[in-house]
Amino acid sequence: MAESVDGDEVEYQKHAKYFKRFLNILPERLASHDSTRVTIAFFAVSGLDVLNSLDLLPDSFQQDIINWIYKLQVIPRPDEPSAGGFQGSSTFNVTGTPPHCGLKQYRWGHLAITYTGIAVLVALGDDLSRLNRQAIIEGVAAVQRDDGSFSATIEGSEHDMRFVYCAAAICSMLDDWGRVDRQRMADYILKSIRYDYGISQHFEMESHGGTTFCAIAALELSGQLHLLTPDVRERIIRWLVFRQQDGFQGRPNKPVDTCYAFWIGAALKILGAFELTSFKDNRDYVLSTQDTTVGGFSKWPQAYTDPFHTYFGLCGLSFLNEPGLQEVVPSLNISKRAYRRLQDLHRQWRLERDGHACTNGEVALHIE
Repeated sequence: MAESVDGDEVEYQKHAKYFKRFLNILPERLASHDSTRVTIAFFAVSGLDVLNSLDLLPDSFQQDIINWIYKLQVIPRPDEPSAGGFQGSSTFNVTGTPPHCGLKQYRWGHLAITYTGIAVLVALGDDLSRLNRQAIIEGVAAVQRDDGSFSATIEGSEHDMRFVYCAAAICSMLDDWGRVDRQRMADYILKSIRYDYGISQHFEMESHGGTTFCAIAALELSGQLHLLTPDVRERIIRWLVFRQQDGFQGRPNKPVDTCYAFWIGAALKILGAFELTSFKDNRDYVLSTQDTTVGGFSKWPQAYTDPFHTYFGLCGLSFLNEPGLQEVVPSLNISKRAYRRLQDLHRQWRLERDGHACTNGEVALHIE
């Protein structure tokens, strides 16, 4: 394991206060993100988790967040389309709306919101007992396309590598792949590897650091990383390593950006090649985007900070073993602490499934 890199200090307390502010009120410039408010909660809650600062949120406030997330859960009736999951905000939950107005028919689960919503619940220590896991997994399977990709919702959405990752993360977190076709998903990923061995958002598009992470993480989460031949794996690693200038860029001939400290770093972590990068240059760039007055990180030095780049900047620093930060699990993009809670839940669910199988006359094999 590499040692931490000396240099400028991380403003831990200021970043924690920064995230806490976003859980109370959104600045005007982020008003357009109101419909995806769960993702902002994810960056703030998970950011506090990585900072070891969740204790700044009173227990009652944490419970309020958990209850709010559950209010956004969509559980279809038997006669409705399989659209289970979470929606991004209460936009379609207007109290007193007459049934004939048609808003209810747009209450669909959204893969990115479902992934981040579950991650928030796990980070806050919820036992996920109020999740309708079956409805969520059926909702994931319902948005898989014939080419193996996934769309975000059952209608009106793009289908590409971003949602392939969200689908894989949801199934992994719920320890259930249901009717999801993992082989078709892997075929889609392999067909999206470009001539330069980066991975694109969709067939015949440009290689991109974010979607390369999504593809590699989806293969890892679905137990299919071995489908990359040694030669292809090495060429992907080469493409990723070449994205480092001082910080990391997402594509060739583009400026570096703080968030790629996670996207590129996490992909290399999964592939076991993060040690090939310059830790010092990476750290120096990320800290050059730090606002030392009020907290937060931006994509470039002297630019506006936001929760997205602040969270991913901290994750990038965690990969560098920055003291005081929680370890981040690259494939799921959650803290190691949250991941351990998830593993405990998986063990509990498996015991319950085994017990249920036994009570239905099936034989459960236990190896001592």
